[in-house]
Amino acid sequence: MKVLEFPLTRITIWFVLGILFSFYINPNPKLALAILFTSFSGFCLTYFFSKKDFKQKIHFGLTSYFLSFCIGITTHVVHTDSYQESNYTHQISNVEKEHLIEIVLREKLKSTAFNDRYIAIVKRLDDKASTGKILVNFHKNKGNEKLFIGSNLQIKGAIFKHKKPNNPDQFDYGKYLTNKSILAQTYAEIYETKISPKIDKNIWYYSDFIRNKIITNLKKSNFSKEGLPVVAALILGQQQDISPEVLRDYQFAGAIHILSVSGLHVGFILLFITFLLKPLPKNELGNGIRLVTIIISLWSFAVIAGLSPSVVRSVTMFSFVAVGMHLKRSTNIFHTLLVSILLILLFQPSFLFDVGFQLSYIALFFILWLQPLLSNLWHPKNKITKYFWDILTVSFAAQIGAFPLSIYYFHQFPGLFFVTNLVIIPFLSVIMALGILVMVLAVLDYVPEIPLKLMDWSIYILNKMINWVASLEQFIIQDIPFNWPMLLSLYTLLFAVIIWFKNPNFNKMALTLVALIIFQISYFGTRWDNQNQEEWIVFNVKKNTLITDRNGENITTFCNDSIKKKLAENLTLKSYLVANFSKIKNRKKTQNTALFKNKRILILDSLGIYPNDIKPDILVITQSPKINLERLFQTFKPKMVVVDASNYKTYVACWKATCTKEKIPFHATGEKGFYRLN
Repeated sequence: MKVLEFPLTRITIWFVLGILFSFYINPNPKLALAILFTSFSGFCLTYFFSKKDFKQKIHFGLTSYFLSFCIGITTHVVHTDSYQESNYTHQISNVEKEHLIEIVLREKLKSTAFNDRYIAIVKRLDDKASTGKILVNFHKNKGNEKLFIGSNLQIKGAIFKHKKPNNPDQFDYGKYLTNKSILAQTYAEIYETKISPKIDKNIWYYSDFIRNKIITNLKKSNFSKEGLPVVAALILGQQQDISPEVLRDYQFAGAIHILSVSGLHVGFILLFITFLLKPLPKNELGNGIRLVTIIISLWSFAVIAGLSPSVVRSVTMFSFVAVGMHLKRSTNIFHTLLVSILLILLFQPSFLFDVGFQLSYIALFFILWLQPLLSNLWHPKNKITKYFWDILTVSFAAQIGAFPLSIYYFHQFPGLFFVTNLVIIPFLSVIMALGILVMVLAVLDYVPEIPLKLMDWSIYILNKMINWVASLEQFIIQDIPFNWPMLLSLYTLLFAVIIWFKNPNFNKMALTLVALIIFQISYFGTRWDNQNQEEWIVFNVKKNTLITDRNGENITTFCNDSIKKKLAENLTLKSYLVANFSKIKNRKKTQNTALFKNKRILILDSLGIYPNDIKPDILVITQSPKINLERLFQTFKPKMVVVDASNYKTYVACWKATCTKEKIPFHATGEKGFYRLN
């Protein structure tokens, strides 16, 4: 694999490993800087000696890689907000205490059913200068004043650090926000918020201003309500207003990548601008103007699209491609890819943990590495046939590369992705051309009717095609169990197979067979481990009771009638089933008693009836029974009291006080999340 022979490849790998080490180990910042200084000193010494003695060059190589590793650690530490003494989270001592927070709005997120959400930068906390990002939730009201990016606000409220998921194997939204350097959130009412007339007119303000201007002008021109959110995603990189139904269609059709501005969009813009600049003379001045115009246009587009990880990655890479074109050098695309990774992660190491960043890079790498191999399988003579053959091979290369990561994160696979790409990619070029033209004119407050109607019809046809493909649900494989050992072993197998096919020999075939055995071991090892597990869980389901008893891969559920009929659609339970390679074997109504590993369990429901002769180890209270817990403790004293989310909060507070008084451990799923016995 020649790409691994590049020195830059090895440096990038060690740099990324340094970021990962810092992320999972959380080293002391002073220690990280001390190690960096030591590694730099070793690098300088070995460089000096390697110039005199050729045999010392191996030591120079090792110290170079170690220095890259240490730079990765230090880069992550420097960019981690929790290490900054000025970060507002260090000023929070009491969760329930209200703070006076001065913020400036940075980004608008997709709204929920109850709240409008913004990412904001904290400027002051209780009259003390502070830094850091915070998630602000404004309760939705009809009379709410519209807020603009760059607005300076003063709000009063409690600050909540992110909690762990309330249920097992659930998506950890708090960890997701933390990876984006958003360490806490707060809730506020807009009518109680002090809004300063001062607006910070920075790059984020102008980006939002231009997007809003474009969308406003399109609305005034009677662009269809159904097509406008798709245009905003395709051209402007904004998915906030796309309906769940449309988003689901794009996911099931395997076309979700076109709604996230990436290399496909940026590459088209580069070609489009290059085409427009063809009349410029091909002298030094003309080439200079061409290069500057292309780079300014690409980064202007990145700013308007919100500087998301996928946009930054694509624009950075194509900027290097543009420089290579200007210098008239045959740019090695793998070098370009590696340089863009290094530059992006040096300035924003948290991008490494962004799913879109990971998927876009791995898909692009496989397109560059695998697509030529697939393309050589057949050489059609007809130009049209060759065009569609190239689209097909690019789609397969990207999907093969992204397949393990997609399964790991989303646990589903669209079987008709190749059909979608064959139809959409040619069609997308037309939409992008029309879209760029209309958007530029919309900024200038002029939206011509003919291009607008053409784009509107194009989006309508695109959505219809996507909806038709997504409707063939028999080709969509869902709820695929997959964990990280299987992810790593499957990528090992993929790389081994491709290397073998590129240049077959016995050693590479042996390597492929070993990789296959490793993947089988990871799969069957996971299954064996799950089959030997037993656990009893009280889930945190609002206003309902859900208890599971898992024995290996078989699960027995205990729940009330309100959710029993829709148990298969319950997302909380589905995540648990997929993560544990399990299936529901029995569905039962909630019972009053249970036994798990010699531990007696008493479950009280709304009736509050219990036998006097039982001495439970664990008491589970559900459905707000009217009981006197102090009197109940006179009959028996359990070792643990568990209260689920089906109980009234006032009852839970009273029971908690009683358990504290009696020195009995108390677990409320509404506060601490699910309760597990294993």
